[in-house]
Amino acid sequence: VAATAVAFSGIIAFVGLIVPHLVRILWGHDYRRLIPLATIGGGAVLLAADIIARTVMAPRDLPVGIVTSIAGAPFFLWL
Repeated sequence: VAATAVAFSGIIAFVGLIVPHLVRILWGHDYRRLIPLATIGGGAVLLAADIIARTVMAPRDLPVGIVTSIAGAPFFLWL
């Protein structure tokens, strides 16, 4: 299911598969906190990935999908 979702929506949606699980591990199963924290966490992870992608190869832009896949693949395999 996860591979199909990533294949259709792109690697950015890969973050949407990882961040909610990470938030659930860190802050528990209370959905009143889980949904807002997952939303904010997903935005923060993509913002951090974009900043890293723009600064690693300063005159050129590295695609954000590469940064998210490098950072997210080990966590997704662990999960």
